[in-house]
Amino acid sequence: MMNVTVENFDAEVVAASMHTPVLVDFWAPWCGPCKVIGPLLEKIETDYAGRFRLVKIDSDQEQELSQAFGIRSIPTCVLMMDGKPVDGFAGALPEGQIKAFLDKHLPPGDVLEAEVTGMAVSDAPDDNDPVAVREALHQTVLKNPDDDDARFDYIRLLLRAGDLDAARVAFAPVIAKASLVQRLGALQRWMDALDFAADKNDLTETVTGFDARIAANKRDFDARFGKAQTLMAAQDWTGAMDELLEILMRDKNWSDELARKTFIAILDIIEPPKVKVADGQIPPADPTLATYRRRLSSVVLS
Repeated sequence: MMNVTVENFDAEVVAASMHTPVLVDFWAPWCGPCKVIGPLLEKIETDYAGRFRLVKIDSDQEQELSQAFGIRSIPTCVLMMDGKPVDGFAGALPEGQIKAFLDKHLPPGDVLEAEVTGMAVSDAPDDNDPVAVREALHQTVLKNPDDDDARFDYIRLLLRAGDLDAARVAFAPVIAKASLVQRLGALQRWMDALDFAADKNDLTETVTGFDARIAANKRDFDARFGKAQTLMAAQDWTGAMDELLEILMRDKNWSDELARKTFIAILDIIEPPKVKVADGQIPPADPTLATYRRRLSSVVLS
């Protein structure tokens, strides 16, 4: 077990993970659960006899690293393989759950890592089995880390399931591309909305409060956008888009076109995967999606 800082992160985590998986434990001295899971992780590292390497990062002292990984609570553990984060978990999990997490990714003691990370997904998963779909997407991302479409579908699935911590881990390798790749930027806006809502105790009361502000001033765009973010966090996509359209009808350029950009992000989020059906054709577009695309065009071009 090693304490890692920003100075030795590249060598001890990124480079090291190219040949041995590295489990990064984000902790802090004041954190009670950290004191529980820390010794347990060290025991598991010993039990696994070199199948992975454990390092620790003091999130208070190394805030730059914590921010880079989007750490919001501690303890949080991130598994690094081939120089990239592949999965993670938050909280002081029991030993059995930690081992189950590791066993999903680590090669058996007598199998080379390259054989495992290069494994193929056998058959297409049953669409009715969400666990199989999630695992298939995860394996696709592991095999093809530069496949932005597969990563988008995987992170979207995690966010829909409410697994924000795992979504952040999967998003970390492409965070720098979020401003360049529209669909990745859409995921960033969704996570921003979730962060916004996480600071509110009761989303229903929050929406009611925004409605009261809007009733008093229909051009209170901060309130309208806050309501839209709250609805995004609740996955009420049409409600969020309706509120964004209210902003656009009054001021298309408000806050550097924030309403339009967020509206487009929602369209990307709710667009179904382009999976071919039996006759080789792309399924028809969702009528709701088509309706809101037309509404956006009508408002923006008016």
